[in-house]
Amino acid sequence: MPTLIPAPVRVEAAGNKPKLIDEYVGRLATGHRALSVAHMRSPGGWVEPGQTPEFDEFTVVLAGRLRLTGREGELDVVAGQAVLVAAGEWVRYSTPDPEGAEYVAVCLPAFAPELAHRDD
Repeated sequence: MPTLIPAPVRVEAAGNKPKLIDEYVGRLATGHRALSVAHMRSPGGWVEPGQTPEFDEFTVVLAGRLRLTGREGELDVVAGQAVLVAAGEWVRYSTPDPEGAEYVAVCLPAFAPELAHRDD
């Protein structure tokens, strides 16, 4: 029988402004360590610390613009596009536009704060 996931678990976000993270599948929501699926909504002007995660992160932007800053420059991802950040690659996420952004992130293995290795 399929297993219903009745509601996500709200996860605390890093960054300079409040960001909503609802984990549907992952370590907190379902106990799965292999992957996580989260719905994110970040406000305009949000920036999080840079990180060098131990997981691959696939992100699908549903609305707005998500900016990724890496060692080689910046990449803007807009609604209808997706991006992959490979494990071990340094990246900083932000939403520079006033309307912010809405997106879904899938992490392999599942996201955990201690696996993100955020900058101080």
